[in-house]
Amino acid sequence: MPRYIRSKRFGGTFFFTVTLRDRHSSVLVDHVDFLRECVRHVKSKRPFDIIAWVVLPDHIHAIWRLPEGDNAFSLRWQLIKMLFTKKLKERMHDKESVWQGRFWEHEIKSGDDLRAHIHYCYLNPVKHGYVLSTRDWPYSSFHRDVKLGLFDIHWNGLLELP
Repeated sequence: MPRYIRSKRFGGTFFFTVTLRDRHSSVLVDHVDFLRECVRHVKSKRPFDIIAWVVLPDHIHAIWRLPEGDNAFSLRWQLIKMLFTKKLKERMHDKESVWQGRFWEHEIKSGDDLRAHIHYCYLNPVKHGYVLSTRDWPYSSFHRDVKLGLFDIHWNGLLELP
């Protein structure tokens, strides 16, 4: 079995998939307010830019850009997961972490790679059948990007002709 080696790049841009242990759970969307609070807290202590983000019931896809000279994305995910679990325990009196122990990361290497992963994030709720259109999924940075003029509200991954 090959050993997985994480990227050591400083200041890079990375795509992540972070998953719950129970793939039938909806705890992430049920408690998205806790998740947002945890992310804000970690960002305030260990800054990073959120390029794209989508929260589904049982997993998250995110693209982060780390500051120059910083490659501690694993620590940031560890802190987010720990804080979220702590908040859930306070609310639900659960004793175990809800997260899978590991997460998957991919170092973004080009503009095309970045674009493809942003599209993957925004189309994921459609792919899983939660909504028919990207605009209908509320737990996504897609709506921020529409306000910034980066996407049209009617975008749904269709090929745009010149």
